[in-house]
Amino acid sequence: MAIDKEKIKKAVRMILEAIGEDPNREGLRETPQRFADMLEEILEGYTNIEPEYTLFTEESDLVVISGIKFYSLCEHHLLPFFGLVHVAYLPKGKVIGLSKIVRIVQFYARRLQIQERLTMQIADAVARVTESPDVMVVSEAYHLCMMMRGVKMASPTVVAALRGEFRKDNYLKKEVYDIIAPYRLYKLPF
Repeated sequence: MAIDKEKIKKAVRMILEAIGEDPNREGLRETPQRFADMLEEILEGYTNIEPEYTLFTEESDLVVISGIKFYSLCEHHLLPFFGLVHVAYLPKGKVIGLSKIVRIVQFYARRLQIQERLTMQIADAVARVTESPDVMVVSEAYHLCMMMRGVKMASPTVVAALRGEFRKDNYLKKEVYDIIAPYRLYKLPF
């Protein structure tokens, strides 16, 4: 799906006029173009095709990738939410290239989203690509729609997607939480 930048530019001009601004004044003259360019960049998940994944035949008991930074746009308010994703899986004779996990996160984050769906999509993609039914994804995010408006609260939201053994085995789940603990969002100075 291609982004129609001309429609976006017209809409931004109309919004500027609707709030009483002059879209022709110096500081705003290029804003419609900048906004359209920005949306094209941060919503590239709509136009990019899913990346190719490199798999290696390796044995490992547990793989955890912690602290993957992401940003997305809340589909309800078109305001950003951002934070960290932690991914764990039990390999079944194959491991995926680590950078590919980051690409999976970016692929799904760079579109209009809600955190719950994003977390599930990442878990489903990791399970599909690694051919492992045992996947755990934890996302933590600050939502500007909650921080700037409404309740004006800066508390991170945490969502977990548990598949296979991670749903059944509390010890395994705790092990992952222990591993990711130093990389959790609440430890960061926002």
